[in-house]
Amino acid sequence: MTFGEKPKRAATSESSNDELRFLLRQLKAEAASNEKKWQRTLEREVELLRAETLPILLELLTSGLSKSYALDAVQLILEDADHEIQHLLVSSGSRLEDFAGVTFVDRVADVSAQLSRLHRPWLGVWMRTDHELLFSGRKSLQSIALMPLTLKRKIIGFLCFGSVDPERFSHRLGANFFQHLATVVAVCLENTCNRARIVRSGLADYLTGWHNRRYLEARLGEELARAQRGASSVAFLMIDVDNFKQLNDSYGHVGGDIALRTIAARIQTQIRASDSGVRFGGDELAVLLPDTSLDAAAGLGERIRVAMKPAINLGRGKPRKVTLSIGVAAVTPGRGESDLGLVAEQLLARADAALYQAKAAGRNRVIIG
Repeated sequence: MTFGEKPKRAATSESSNDELRFLLRQLKAEAASNEKKWQRTLEREVELLRAETLPILLELLTSGLSKSYALDAVQLILEDADHEIQHLLVSSGSRLEDFAGVTFVDRVADVSAQLSRLHRPWLGVWMRTDHELLFSGRKSLQSIALMPLTLKRKIIGFLCFGSVDPERFSHRLGANFFQHLATVVAVCLENTCNRARIVRSGLADYLTGWHNRRYLEARLGEELARAQRGASSVAFLMIDVDNFKQLNDSYGHVGGDIALRTIAARIQTQIRASDSGVRFGGDELAVLLPDTSLDAAAGLGERIRVAMKPAINLGRGKPRKVTLSIGVAAVTPGRGESDLGLVAEQLLARADAALYQAKAAGRNRVIIG
């Protein structure tokens, strides 16, 4: 061994130690990063499971997940052939247009043929022809993850992630995380929908399927507060079935029930999804109209009155024509108005007074209060 060989071995040994230390630092950094990711995932799951209402959950599943996982696009596609989920949202006071990241469809196959064949998460390259409709027209994505949401072996929708990074979602990644997330999301959707159904059942009229007066009291306060913030108007229609007692005497309570259900169904065809039909009591119905002027509300009242022209088959003899008397009122809460409860009382009182005038003037008419 020569004198010059010893430093070479020492240098080689020292170099190996440096490499080992570098690898150890890498492993520690990777472990710390994975720990943070796992912790963030657990926190997100807990947040989803704690969501008490459907609107909150949908917000967490779209913009919430987008921020949490730094995603370029998140789209939730839900099968809602009977429009039940949409009705639950609207009845909670939400507007469907506020959920841009949610798409309601009758069948997922109508959006993408690929979705109808998926039963496990799929990760891969974004293809415009196959996937453009999944992400509301986004064209700049490069890779996507499609997660089927399954309950009782039935697909209820899909959670779709998109990224401009072509390597973000690929077949090389394990699908276990995405499968786990999809399971949590499906359970959360079922829980919040069931909770919304329970709430709605306590705030709905059994005969017409419309909301009851208890719901109106809560919703009216919310809409007046929203109108005050946006300097917009809230309108209200008070509707009475003309000569309803006479109708009940002639056709019985069964005939009266048929009339009320039919009237409510016809009115429903004239109002927007954001409007609320209410069974105010007995043969009195009402419609709450957010962001609606007095003139627009009066025009709606006239359309509702005209919609009653076809006779109703009440089950005894010839079909009977039923008419309505309608009182209309509207209010724009001022910025300085502190007692919105009083504003609500005044709005209902004016609509009720207008209804009384309509009946006193001969019925089958619309009067503005």
